[in-house]
Amino acid sequence: MRAMILDRPGALLRLGEIEPGRPGPGQVLIALEACGVCRTDLHVVDGELPDPTLPIVPGHEAIGHVVERGSGVTQLQIGDRVGVPWLGSTCGQCDFCRRGAENLCPNARFTGYHRHGGYAERMIADAAFCFAIDPKLDAAAAAPLMCAGLIGYRAYRLAGLAERLGLYGFGAAAHILAQVATQQGRKVFAFTRAGDDDAQHLARSLGAVWAGASEEPPPEPLDAAIIFAPVGALVPLALQAVRPGGSVVCAGIHMSDIPGFPYRLLWQERVLRSVANLTRRDGEEFLALAATLKIDTRIERYPLSEANRALARLRDGKVTGAAVLLCG
Repeated sequence: MRAMILDRPGALLRLGEIEPGRPGPGQVLIALEACGVCRTDLHVVDGELPDPTLPIVPGHEAIGHVVERGSGVTQLQIGDRVGVPWLGSTCGQCDFCRRGAENLCPNARFTGYHRHGGYAERMIADAAFCFAIDPKLDAAAAAPLMCAGLIGYRAYRLAGLAERLGLYGFGAAAHILAQVATQQGRKVFAFTRAGDDDAQHLARSLGAVWAGASEEPPPEPLDAAIIFAPVGALVPLALQAVRPGGSVVCAGIHMSDIPGFPYRLLWQERVLRSVANLTRRDGEEFLALAATLKIDTRIERYPLSEANRALARLRDGKVTGAAVLLCG
């Protein structure tokens, strides 16, 4: 099969032919239709996440159909449409797994980081970590739900009930979450790079009551803020924007160093927390919720062979919404 392969961090992906292999016990072989291009992929490619398995096929927002089952797979049938997320497997035995925090499992393996991902025509995944996907959905439009949607939802849930929600970095995750929040009656305030008129226009078109530069104060205090941009300097700005008792959630897997800030920004019981990975429960809850809402993913489509161009546009902040590779 064709795949885009990372041989070493910092290098361009190369288009190559690799053997997809046969699914082992509990696994399925998936013929891929589409795979989203996530900022986490960019962190893997740029060497900002340590110790990837190399060479590796990136990608963890994959949509496709099951074409072969390994032994013991009963929950999925040949022809079933599935989505493959970032969390590829866990040990199921550690304290974190036993108490429902499998996202923190020290033995977890991640798609497109430890095992080959979705920048390919086919991939193998653990059946227990795949999500059922409505066959009526457009594959490219559904792909960003597998990470941008899931991580956005987990961050949203951990932010608590926020009538006024700030979103810092209006990319793939924020543009999905803004639709969820506004349809649930929340007021969304979108923070973008200064001068990013396209992102601000997109935010307003999706229901944001205000959109401006990240350095600008919002017109009213926020109940919570979620930071999707991997920029540590946004943390003090977000803390300053939330009311006493409010929350700031850092939703990315990687972030530049957070600068020092005065204690008064954290005082009055403000909460600063991170989000790590996702659980299967997050996926089940979010996909059930998304099915009841109207989620319009704004996407840029690229052939599989143009993964480097999609990554470059994402790195330069030129993608409005989400980028998606067409794999089939």
